[in-house]
Amino acid sequence: MFSCYVGCSREVALRFSKEFQSMAKKLYVGGIPYRTSEDALKTHFEQHGEVVSASILTDKVTGRSRGFGFVEMANDDEAQKAIDALNGSDFEGRSLTVNEARPRPERA
Repeated sequence: MFSCYVGCSREVALRFSKEFQSMAKKLYVGGIPYRTSEDALKTHFEQHGEVVSASILTDKVTGRSRGFGFVEMANDDEAQKAIDALNGSDFEGRSLTVNEARPRPERA
């Protein structure tokens, strides 16, 4: 979360944080090869725009990649360019599925 060092209120800091997060767009990436690192995934997407973050989900027990993850692009235009260019493309021998990430459903 964003924090103010010049004395702004918590409400202002929270609002700024939400506005900053809304500028970036999170993409779901499926079909990631199990041996791929987060750095390799980030580098692959950087060809299509600024990447804010890249993460690959792992199994809690084994620590092995689950074959999918998320890439956060800096803005909507770059995210759409990445989707158009990379969805269905080959990455290290596997076909990627790339689309806009959906919100995670709430759990009870």
